[in-house]
Amino acid sequence: MGIFTRFRDIVNANISAMLDKAEDPEKLIRLMIQEMEETLVELKASCARTMAQAATARRHRDEAASRAAIWHDKARLAVDKGREDLAREALLEKRRMEEHALALEAETAEFEGMVQACKADIDKLEEKLASAKERRRVLVARHHRAAGKKRAGAELRRVQSADTLLRFEEFENRIERLEAEADLATPGRRDTASRQGEPVTLEEKFARLEADEDIERELAALRQKTRPEPTASGGE
Repeated sequence: MGIFTRFRDIVNANISAMLDKAEDPEKLIRLMIQEMEETLVELKASCARTMAQAATARRHRDEAASRAAIWHDKARLAVDKGREDLAREALLEKRRMEEHALALEAETAEFEGMVQACKADIDKLEEKLASAKERRRVLVARHHRAAGKKRAGAELRRVQSADTLLRFEEFENRIERLEAEADLATPGRRDTASRQGEPVTLEEKFARLEADEDIERELAALRQKTRPEPTASGGE
């Protein structure tokens, strides 16, 4: 495929549509960027050759115009010397140089137009390449995020799996057995204290104090009721 054919295919390509249809978008964009970079190198080399050809044509045009001026001076000299035959030949040579200069002028203009078009193509391809590289950056970032989410999801599923939950349950049961064995190892301290009527927890101790105060108040009330009435003094 020729360089300009490849260039047209690349510039006209719809990168987004191609990536949407690709099975491996990251690989496809990498290959597209590689193709663009290689085409850009060839396009710049072709443009450099055209610029050299334009410079050569321009130099030859200037040389032909200069030789036409020289033959014009020679024709004038021949006329001054009375040699019209030589003057005629000089003028013929002058005309030939002028025609050659005109042809080289047209060739130079054509090469310069090709150079301008080539530079415009390079700008288009560089813009397309920059866009493709940006798409690759986005694709790579999305790929990394997707891979991270996939790993996180796999880890979450692993943690939430039945085997893991079962291991946690077994671990809890083992701790409960150890706690029960520890209680059995200190025989009935709590039960004994309860049987002896001693409060165990801080809440129980305060509850006992409050109950004691209620009892004392009831006893005081009973004492007040059962205390004998004072007798009147014997003034009656």
